[in-house]
Amino acid sequence: MFAMKLTLILLGAFLYLVGTLGWFFWAGPDLVGTGTNEALLYAFAGTCAWLLISFGLAIHIVKTARPTVGGR
Repeated sequence: MFAMKLTLILLGAFLYLVGTLGWFFWAGPDLVGTGTNEALLYAFAGTCAWLLISFGLAIHIVKTARPTVGGR
């Protein structure tokens, strides 16, 4: 069971890293470089989605590491 958890954690970290690099070095700059209003809105929405995913992941990691803090 430990190997399965480790595999899922590593896969999740790899997918997050690929998504982050893909957004900030490929999709995001291409949208900003286009310069149309629609592309800039997509770039803003994509960055907001990335921030929400990042904060959600950080909260999940903290709550998993310390599950009893805050609740009794």
